[in-house]
Amino acid sequence: MVEDHHIVRDGLRFILDQEPDMQVIFEAANGQDVLDYLESGPEPDLILTDMNMPGLDGMAMIKALKKKYPVLVLSMLDHVQYVFETINAGARGYLLKNANKKEMLLAIRHVADGGTYICPEISLKLLNRCAQIIDTPTPPKLNNELSDREIEVLKLIAEGFTNNEIASKLFSSRRTIEGHRQSLMEKTGNNNTATLIKFAVKNGLVS
Repeated sequence: MVEDHHIVRDGLRFILDQEPDMQVIFEAANGQDVLDYLESGPEPDLILTDMNMPGLDGMAMIKALKKKYPVLVLSMLDHVQYVFETINAGARGYLLKNANKKEMLLAIRHVADGGTYICPEISLKLLNRCAQIIDTPTPPKLNNELSDREIEVLKLIAEGFTNNEIASKLFSSRRTIEGHRQSLMEKTGNNNTATLIKFAVKNGLVS
């Protein structure tokens, strides 16, 4: 059990010691204490850990363990990206500290038995994030990257300038600008100026 607040550790130990199938074999205030203990102490069936701790924090400890032991995170941090990083680092479960005793014991048994557990609040956030990704249309890809000059021409087209005006501004010929315009159409898969401008705005090529 890894937690830097003594009162929290005492509370967790009191709860766990009441369970016939659970035993706290080691308490630590930071990740380094855990790594030092594992060099000679009995191997745990599960490591229950906080994330924010002095010295070696939970994330660094999880990475150092290299998935050798099942880790269940018990934390106040509920940011989805942070949870993703924690799971990718090797944690087998993530539980918020507002969980009740029943849920915590369920999570501990499930992870210790080889499963994974993500608390409902985090699971809902993960589902919402996935839904946003699915609902966000993927911008069409360019057939080829645009050159700096083509982007210049595209911006001027979006501002409403004609080929002659663009040629004058860029000190080029009308025929050269027409060539750039045609190349832009081919690379973006558009066949007229209106759709070309719409494509450019949608993909952030022009503001």
